[in-house]
Amino acid sequence: MTQITLHHLEYSRSTRIIWLLEEMGIAYDMVRHSRDATTFRSPEALAEVHPLAKAPTVIVDGETMVESGAIIEYLIERFDSGGKLAPAPDDADRARYLEWLHFAEGTMSMSVILSALAPRFGGLGDVLTPFIHGEVVKLLSYANDAVSGRDFLVGDGLTGADINLCYLLEVATAAQLIGDYPELGRYLAKMQERPAYKKSLELGGPIVFAPAA
Repeated sequence: MTQITLHHLEYSRSTRIIWLLEEMGIAYDMVRHSRDATTFRSPEALAEVHPLAKAPTVIVDGETMVESGAIIEYLIERFDSGGKLAPAPDDADRARYLEWLHFAEGTMSMSVILSALAPRFGGLGDVLTPFIHGEVVKLLSYANDAVSGRDFLVGDGLTGADINLCYLLEVATAAQLIGDYPELGRYLAKMQERPAYKKSLELGGPIVFAPAA
């Protein structure tokens, strides 16, 4: 019998994997980790699972994996028996699906997350600020156009690409970056109504840290 263990870190990308597993309706165990109260970094207990101490970390039948996109792709390949969460290899939407699945972390994440973290570290400076801002505008505009008039990035149903992108849209929303992109706001709000998404928050806590006022 397959054994899946998800190591979940609060306020992290690993909520994506809770959401995915809940969408698939398969059994898994979850180990929840808390961030260090001072540094906000992951705890030593997560480093004992994987040397990078990153979340998500999953263990499937004794094989340990990190990297959200890779984990999503692997879990869907192995356990999405109905083939609902990814187009088949010979499907016309397959290339678009893979592009969007990996876009979130491969292209979008650095600029969005740097923008979100900048106030915590006193800003990005005179050189980086205009460059990163320009990247954020370009990336969010591109994603906004991709979901314009659509409920999903690819095809007519939820895929792993939607799950991977929505974490970054949560971060962008918390950082007040998404206001000029109404289609992204509409798309994210629809995703947030999914029962499996709501369950992921019940099990894993908020996706984005909100400091007390």
